[in-house]
Amino acid sequence: PVDIWAIGCVFAELLNGQALWPGRSDVDQLYLIRKTLGDLTPRPMQIFKSNQFFQGMSIPDPNTLEPLEAKFPNRNTASLEFMRDSLVLEPTIRQTCEELLDSAYFDNFREWFEPELARLIANRESKDMFKDKKGSKGRKPRQRDGKSHLPQITTPNPNSTETSQSPCNEVEKGKNNTFDHLPSI
Repeated sequence: PVDIWAIGCVFAELLNGQALWPGRSDVDQLYLIRKTLGDLTPRPMQIFKSNQFFQGMSIPDPNTLEPLEAKFPNRNTASLEFMRDSLVLEPTIRQTCEELLDSAYFDNFREWFEPELARLIANRESKDMFKDKKGSKGRKPRQRDGKSHLPQITTPNPNSTETSQSPCNEVEKGKNNTFDHLPSI
């Protein structure tokens, strides 16, 4: 369940180019999570209250909520649903990896990838890449030529409604990037 939470956080960062909840401290980060997803479930609250590091502290109540739809206003429904399914506060009802792979977010990918994978497998078999040779245990030795032997996406998905919001597109030459949104450790 924690790995699924991490998938949701990384997914959001890939979409936005920024951390989803860039808290300046653990308490601030928990506040930002509450501001987006609502109150924490009893288990994390119990862990927070019993941790000696946080004794005497409380997580402030947010004045307003900023749901994922507000944080990502230009994203399609499939992206938001995938993120929402990954970021369910209660880990016992959070989706599994297998369930997430069935998400509508991957529909266009499957339409492209499955035929491409079948083509690559057929191509590999036609080249007899697994021909039995002495001492090779039935496999051709790996080529170390520095070239990628994995399928590459060469064109953007024409069906995607998402636009790139990478901070790399907005960086001005000669300006120093600041990392003040990151917590001090």
